[in-house]
Amino acid sequence: MPYFEGADGASLFYTDWGQGKPVVFVTGAWLSSSAWEFQMLPLSEKGLRCVAYDKRGHGRSDWVGHGYDYDTLADDLAALLDHLDLRDVTLVAHSMGGGEAIRYLTRHGNDRVSRIVLIAVTAPLAIRTPDNPEGIEQSSLEAGLAIRTSDRPRWMAQNTQAFFATHLGNEVSSELMEWTVQRCLDCSAKAAVEVVRIGACTDLRGESAALRVPTLIIHGDADASAPVHLCGRRMAELVPGNVYKEYPPGGTRHLYHPRRATQPGPDRLHRDTSS
Repeated sequence: MPYFEGADGASLFYTDWGQGKPVVFVTGAWLSSSAWEFQMLPLSEKGLRCVAYDKRGHGRSDWVGHGYDYDTLADDLAALLDHLDLRDVTLVAHSMGGGEAIRYLTRHGNDRVSRIVLIAVTAPLAIRTPDNPEGIEQSSLEAGLAIRTSDRPRWMAQNTQAFFATHLGNEVSSELMEWTVQRCLDCSAKAAVEVVRIGACTDLRGESAALRVPTLIIHGDADASAPVHLCGRRMAELVPGNVYKEYPPGGTRHLYHPRRATQPGPDRLHRDTSS
């Protein structure tokens, strides 16, 4: 199986399908590269080269006990692009993976990346601070992490419906939800905690405003993990020249899976702005 060496020697698994202009997928917390199969398969059959990887502590990559900060995660992404010598990349990132994409661009530049797509990202800052009073309390974040850590399988099972927003009419099979939960559980307990902390507590407001590549931001208004008023709408205000698409009733995991109660079209676009 294909592996590359991460920033500090960690062995990281990747998938590489198709030929053509490269699209690199960056997963969010807990998920492995297999979560992108619904995008990678059709796109790789339409003339694009689709690459995804398991971040450290996830899936088939090394379950190391360190390196869950955005600098190291961005350096891992840089190592992948260097390993495959990818250029003119479209970078597609989900959830806290958006922070990796943003930090990559501000840390390594945009020589290899020509555009980015940010899907349900936790950026720019989810935690409460004096100048971010609508954010999540640190104590609430830590309490939630303690509950998850005590029984991850049970917590995942209890919260799956919220992730997919099936209570709002989204059509997702129970089998697909169970499959996704299993992917989420296929990461180390250490990684499961640390990536949530880094995703919620890192202030990416300045870096988001400094982005200089074409940016598409996609967010669901029913997102249970990255509240749209803290994340998607804030990103739309910060990133220069972005295109912002907000979908009702999009859930956290549902946005990048293929089945919806109704396919979104112009009449279902809640908000679409470019500045």
